[in-house]
Amino acid sequence: PLAIANRIKAGLPLSSLERLSKAIAPDDASFPYRFVPRATLTRRKGASEPKLTVDEGNRVAAVAKVWEFAMEIYHDEIKAREFLYRSHPMLENQRPIDVATDTGIGADLVINLLGRAAYGGGA
Repeated sequence: PLAIANRIKAGLPLSSLERLSKAIAPDDASFPYRFVPRATLTRRKGASEPKLTVDEGNRVAAVAKVWEFAMEIYHDEIKAREFLYRSHPMLENQRPIDVATDTGIGADLVINLLGRAAYGGGA
């Protein structure tokens, strides 16, 4: 965890956002814009070593944890995506992917919800 924190602080490579986007939303070209505005992302892609800011890196890492846990529970990308993209009553009928990408706390709420589903607790 400390190594990841240090990498985030130094600036995660833009490729980490690209990999996450391809995993979670392979058919949604706009998914990366949940983390970085379109114009900023376009500008950064032209840099020699494009990196994410600390805030962007934190959010990417948080959503990556959500994806990792969803895959651990469902063992299937399609089922994990179905969970993430379906409104959930315990999230006030919001989609887990929307809650998770909005804030780090939102990602924690989705991880908690996944834990309840996996280990009992009424998710």
